[in-house]
Amino acid sequence: MPIQFRPVVLATLLSSLIIAPPLSLAAKPSTVVESKKADLGFAQIKTAFLSALWQQDPDMAMAAGRYQDANKLVLPDQATRDAYVAFTDNWLAQLNKVGADALSAKEQTDLALMRNYLNGTRWYLTQFREFEWNPTQHNIAGSFDAILNTDFAPKAKRVQVAIQRLQAVPAYYAAAKASIKNPTPEHTRLAIKQSAGAISVLADLEKAASQEKLATKDKQALEDGLKNARAAVNDYVQFLENLEKKLDTATARSFRIGKQLYEGKFTADIQSSLSAEQTYQRALTARDEAHNNMEKLADQLWDKTMGAQAKPADRVKKIAMVIDKLSENHVVAKDLYPEIRQQLPLLEKWIREHDLVSLDLKKPLVVRETPVYQRGVSLASIEAPGIFRPNDKTYYNVTPFDGQPADQVESTLREYNHWVLQILNIHEAIPGHYTQLQHANKSPSVIKTLFGNGAMIEGWAVYSERMMLESGYGGNTPEMWLMYYKWNLRAVCNTILDYLVHVLGMTEAEAKDFLMNQAFQTKAEADGKWLRVQYTSVQLTSYFSGYSEILEFREQLKKQQGDKFKLKQFHEQFLSYGSAPVGMIKKLMLKDAGKQRFLK
Repeated sequence: MPIQFRPVVLATLLSSLIIAPPLSLAAKPSTVVESKKADLGFAQIKTAFLSALWQQDPDMAMAAGRYQDANKLVLPDQATRDAYVAFTDNWLAQLNKVGADALSAKEQTDLALMRNYLNGTRWYLTQFREFEWNPTQHNIAGSFDAILNTDFAPKAKRVQVAIQRLQAVPAYYAAAKASIKNPTPEHTRLAIKQSAGAISVLADLEKAASQEKLATKDKQALEDGLKNARAAVNDYVQFLENLEKKLDTATARSFRIGKQLYEGKFTADIQSSLSAEQTYQRALTARDEAHNNMEKLADQLWDKTMGAQAKPADRVKKIAMVIDKLSENHVVAKDLYPEIRQQLPLLEKWIREHDLVSLDLKKPLVVRETPVYQRGVSLASIEAPGIFRPNDKTYYNVTPFDGQPADQVESTLREYNHWVLQILNIHEAIPGHYTQLQHANKSPSVIKTLFGNGAMIEGWAVYSERMMLESGYGGNTPEMWLMYYKWNLRAVCNTILDYLVHVLGMTEAEAKDFLMNQAFQTKAEADGKWLRVQYTSVQLTSYFSGYSEILEFREQLKKQQGDKFKLKQFHEQFLSYGSAPVGMIKKLMLKDAGKQRFLK
């Protein structure tokens, strides 16, 4: 499920990463003293870079937990984009002067990530140009929500910051309208829907301000600001609605980005040693392997679930029948949130008793309804604090069933049945995203955490599902393993689906047939995934790409180290590098392996 850093979606940060020319991780200083000296000099460069970045991009600063410039609402206009391109050019020139070979391995990876970010930002602004065709990029809700709900200052101060930021909202939406050129119909419709979240957040600000004693001038600024901001949001929605009416689906820009942009974006975001097409081919093989395992489990469960009913010859149909029967075991809608909250302590207990990875229970995890402005993409997500505010609340967002017909609610609950809901909680929370991001925020490298790699983050969450079941969680029952493979097929088939849709032109009917009849997903899940694959590109490949690389690396080390391999120490060492790409972590861990740093 998607991960978010307040106040911007993590994918926005990750979309700025593109591979720089590969750096050798073997530092070649003449002495250890010279290496330390080079590292110290580079540390000063990193400090200067981050200071400049916070000024250039206050929203990214907020996402990282720095709210010094939270009162500034950056306009999405050409002047802002030109300034950002100039910023990237300036810093790339400075980083090109750094002698990479003189740095230690860890500092070389930081240098590579900085270059990745700058090159990627430039590519996105000058070539991908999503700001022109994706109106959902222009929404004030996330930043205001972060200001109001992050305890970076007393509430009265946060309200004042929000009031100051409020004054620029009309200019923000005017710039957004000017930026949009030939939007896709799909993103236009989603933007109209999500804009309701902006109105909702403005209401939250009004309510929060009513509870504070404001000076007369602040009251007036609030009143005028809210009036003008609401008018600006409504005008933007009207603009989009009028635009949508004029869009001809035959001539409007397609949401499909095509092979060239897809490969470029895959290289940028995923940072794998494989190409997008190679990863797609690997996923096809993984799908077939999953089907083989699921058939064996379905045979084992057939009499228990289906009684004397004859087995169909078609294995996919046989698997689907067993899954369909098991899926009748699910919570009722009103118990979804309580059940999720009840399961989290049980996961914590299991991890501690089996010594799988360290946990920090002092970091609050709050299960809540997904904010309106974030809905429309997935059922659940984690919204994590930035590296500079690691003790803030982490939100486990779950989208409510408001207004959904009964059959759709039932379909969703069957998808997230008794077994799958447990796996979802592993993925989103413990020991998945919540745990991994806790470790990332403790990483000594701000760079590795700030410019986190989506494939590593999502890959860890998918890996943690398998690791938990391997430890015996769920009792090693065939029901739990069958539902695990069904869930794991989501990651595998996400990759297949994304490539088929964006590169090979798969239709809606073909996509839903694929999801329901090869990935064993319910109609509600297939409907939602079709929406998601229209709204996003490449992100869906991050799950399988990262997971397969992590698992492959773990098995490589287990084979090499034999009895000396310790699972918890592998996890601790792997997570200690922040959210760096899996390939970088692998190189660093192999280098450290010789020093016995994660082996006893």
